[in-house]
Amino acid sequence: MARLNPYLSFRSEAREALELYKSVLGGDLRIDTYGSLPGLNDNPDEQDLVMHGQLETPRGLCIMAADTPSSQPYVAPTSGVTVALTGDPADHEYIASAFEGLSDGGEVTLPFEKAPWGDYFGQLTDKFGVAWMFDVGTEDSATQ
Repeated sequence: MARLNPYLSFRSEAREALELYKSVLGGDLRIDTYGSLPGLNDNPDEQDLVMHGQLETPRGLCIMAADTPSSQPYVAPTSGVTVALTGDPADHEYIASAFEGLSDGGEVTLPFEKAPWGDYFGQLTDKFGVAWMFDVGTEDSATQ
């Protein structure tokens, strides 16, 4: 089965970001550093940078991330690209909790509350500059 997963780029904060996402979303986190894979980066100051990190949550979500070594051009989180966490009424508590956890140290653009179209909706930028959107359908919005 094909999946579409966000792959986030950081200068040097991938581990910290992935650990926050794990604390908020749950799941299993695997991190490979440049130092754990010899020959990928010979800079001794960058051996602890994340070459590839992957969080697999119990609900089937997958977030991947990596740090950018000095030998490569850094591309910051792109304006206009948003990680969307969506669900149905059974997911409300999980998604509301994720919104709360990811808003800590970040900037809430729209509070997570009932929207005019009937869903619960909110937006924020987390403390790492990653934009998030949250949407939870309700029994009423599912019948519209």
